[in-house]
Amino acid sequence: MNTRTSHRSLLRWVAAAATVLLGSAAGSASAQEVTLKVHHFLPAGSYANTMFIQPWCDKIAKESNNRMKCQIYPSMQLGGTPPQLIDQVRDGVVDVIWTLTGYTPGRFPRVEVFELPFMMQNPEATSKALWDYVQQYAPQEFKDMHPIAFHVHGDGVFHLRDKPIRTLADFKGLKLRAPTRQTNKFLAALGATPVAMPVPAVGEAIAKGVIDGAVVPYEVVPSVKVQELVKFHSETDPAEPAFYTSTFVFAMNKAKYQALPADLKKVIDAHSGQAFSGQIGKVFLAADAEGKKLTARNTTNVIPASELVNWKKAGQPLIDTWVADMNGKGANGQQLLDGARALIAKHSAAAR
Repeated sequence: MNTRTSHRSLLRWVAAAATVLLGSAAGSASAQEVTLKVHHFLPAGSYANTMFIQPWCDKIAKESNNRMKCQIYPSMQLGGTPPQLIDQVRDGVVDVIWTLTGYTPGRFPRVEVFELPFMMQNPEATSKALWDYVQQYAPQEFKDMHPIAFHVHGDGVFHLRDKPIRTLADFKGLKLRAPTRQTNKFLAALGATPVAMPVPAVGEAIAKGVIDGAVVPYEVVPSVKVQELVKFHSETDPAEPAFYTSTFVFAMNKAKYQALPADLKKVIDAHSGQAFSGQIGKVFLAADAEGKKLTARNTTNVIPASELVNWKKAGQPLIDTWVADMNGKGANGQQLLDGARALIAKHSAAAR
């Protein structure tokens, strides 16, 4: 064998070896398996878990050929309290969380605009609007995590132990639980004494008489067994915007997402974003219908639009204060408020 032939043979051998090594590396990357620790505050049997979180996990498992799976830890099983979920996903203690942004007051001030009185029109449309709003007006508030979805729940409902709410005067003397800073302020403006607490604490607080009732959507009813603790449910006119809603974030640890192989990132991306946010809002609307069925033995009343005029007047100073607060933080508060309302109107019109 001459030198030239020997050299060609060596090159072929090197090329073949490189192909094998590259193929092995690619095969190893494509075979990578990932388990996502998903942490949230509601029980495993809650509608949020069974109708939204578990189905999301099932989809990403199926579309990744079971290379990416979830291990769901409901009811804060990995420790901590609901307000600590944001830090848990930021710090990599867990991989994915679902929580209310309002459980950490002041941390997401721009998003609070959706929690102001009478903003929410329809949970599907408003959830899409919330996703768009964050991308346009508040991306920096979530820069420490990888958002998968933002959404709201359906109409808030008053669940009361001893008497219903029919007019503004009925708020006087009532101690009512609310989920967020803005809703607490609104209840105070209406004449009630607000008591802030996460959902898991509501049942015991009602049972022990610490509070007279709570504002939560119907989808929360089975998680807290509200129907067994109260006798009255006061709704607002369904043709009117909800008197309150809460904003939620479903997010992944940023480093965990960035470390995923490209094909697994695509699976996550396919189940993230505006459309997925809207789907969650739609799920929560369906969950409200299921939760309401459990209250059939109790008394329900609807507060008419003519009465809600008085509530809107009481709530306007809260809106003005939020705008002023945002101005004080260097933002254009009115622009943010107008932007949120325009996005809600846009998506609500598209949903009709």
